Amino acid sequence: MVSINRKVLDLSHHNSVSSWQQVRGAGIVGIIHKATEGATYTDPDYLKRAHDAMNAGLLWGAYHWINAGNIANQVDNFLHFVGVDDETLYALDWEDDPNNGTASKAQAQEFLQRIAEKIGANRCVVYSGNTAKEKLGSNVDSFFGQHRLWLAQYGTSPVPQASWDDYWLWQYSDGNVGPQPHGCPGVSGDVDTNSWPGNDGQLRQEWSGAGVIPAPPTTQSHVDININIAGDVVVTVNGKPV
Repeated sequence: MVSINRKVLDLSHHNSVSSWQQVRGAGIVGIIHKATEGATYTDPDYLKRAHDAMNAGLLWGAYHWINAGNIANQVDNFLHFVGVDDETLYALDWEDDPNNGTASKAQAQEFLQRIAEKIGANRCVVYSGNTAKEKLGSNVDSFFGQHRLWLAQYGTSPVPQASWDDYWLWQYSDGNVGPQPHGCPGVSGDVDTNSWPGNDGQLRQEWSGAGVIPAPPTTQSHVDININIAGDVVVTVNGKPV
């Protein structure tokens, strides 16, 4: 049985977030949020949550749920919506799609090749569980193995497909199925939870895959300015006159 170190949440508009500070206070270091799906869909909560979560000192990532449609259009949809920078974690969500068809191995590979041209080689994380195991079989595929694996497996002994020696991140629960802990303060109801095998500093260092370490969260100071229009101006910082 693998010990669980809950450090990352993955969210979409289906989740309700009440407090990013509570999320961070629960020990969460990073958020990976659904950004796009297929060639046209964009998550309506993505942009505001990106702003608010990063302001709370959390690392930020974006994932695209791929389907069997035109891959070039899907990459364009994803990057046009998310943008390209060196601090965001980019992830391909490769799972069964009952509506528009599950992407094939060739289509997943095309997505990774096309996005690499924009964000850099092997930066994009591959999120998958049974889909990768079914599409790749028992073969070792060196192309996929070059990318970090975000493994979805709701058991106590996660096993990656043969192309990977180990996973980079492990989604161990959807908030209902899978081992504890479930849920997270600051988020209502079921939420996908992920275990990180290292320490917080290592997660920050490896997060984007671009070799850029986001600045650590800082403690914000509150400044009050009281103006008495009938007399002197009194300025206080944290309750003390200056």
